[in-house]
Order: sequence, then structure tokens, then C-alpha cells
Amino acid sequence: MTNSIFLFGMPGGYEWIIIGVIVLLLFGGRKLPELMKGMGKGIKEFKDASKSDDETKELEDEKK
Repeated sequence: MTNSIFLFGMPGGYEWIIIGVIVLLLFGGRKLPELMKGMGKGIKEFKDASKSDDETKELEDEKK
């Protein structure tokens, strides 16, 4: 029973290659850079929002 948990872990190198090929086939070579650019912007916005939230909490703690 415990061993079945390890069967569905993170994919290894070969699995990432297969995932990459499937994504390339689904979206095509022209659309893929646009998708990655959009994902990068989303991640950057998330990091910026979390930083500003942390700074706001620190300022509130200092006021108390």
C-alpha cells in the first residue's frame, strides 16, 4: 500500500521529454513561445503581489 504512493511522484527526465513533445504537438511551435511568455508574466505578477502583501503585513506589525 505504501509503495503505491511512490508510483505517482514527480516525472523524471524521460517523462518531461514526452510531456514537452505532447505540448509541442498540441499548441505548435509558433504558439508555444507566446504561452511561455504569458506564464512568465503571470508568475512575476504573483511574486510581486506576494512581496507587497508581506511588506504590508510588516508595516501593520510595526504600527502595533
